[in-house]
Amino acid sequence: MGNTEFTLREWAYEDAPSIANYANNKAIADNLRNGFPYPYTEEDARQYIRSCLSGNPHKQLLRAICVDSRAVGSIGAFFQDDVYEKSVEIGYWLGEPFWGRGIMSAAIQKVCQMVFHSSDAVRIFAEPFTGNIGSRRVLEKAGFALEGTLKKSVWKNGVFSDSCIYALVR
Repeated sequence: MGNTEFTLREWAYEDAPSIANYANNKAIADNLRNGFPYPYTEEDARQYIRSCLSGNPHKQLLRAICVDSRAVGSIGAFFQDDVYEKSVEIGYWLGEPFWGRGIMSAAIQKVCQMVFHSSDAVRIFAEPFTGNIGSRRVLEKAGFALEGTLKKSVWKNGVFSDSCIYALVR
């Protein structure tokens, strides 16, 4: 499928119904950390948006991924501290109807450009679960390199899984 037009913008409370609709998907929740609930309710969406809007902008960059002015996913860059202060973790999800359209790879590239342009970070990394082939592909398409596999690093839904470390280095 071809690329779909999308925008990245700051969150708004009006995004809650749309986000709850797209985020309420076990296929998404199963590939994210436990802080992403399933089922995903409008109240979960409101709490998430509140945390995005109240967070320290020097420690995180959070954007709604929008198609036709509707929020259909989320992407965030989280600045690390201590000896990792030049590293930034990126996390994201996208509503299933929009998978395979090139949106996420392009959104990752845009956020990485924003991070490198506005900070002294030298490394952006992501930690997809090994079995999340779609996420691994979008990272590779966005220019990230696989650095390694962490054995049994994830305990999700009562099962151990491996995770991968991908990074983009300036």
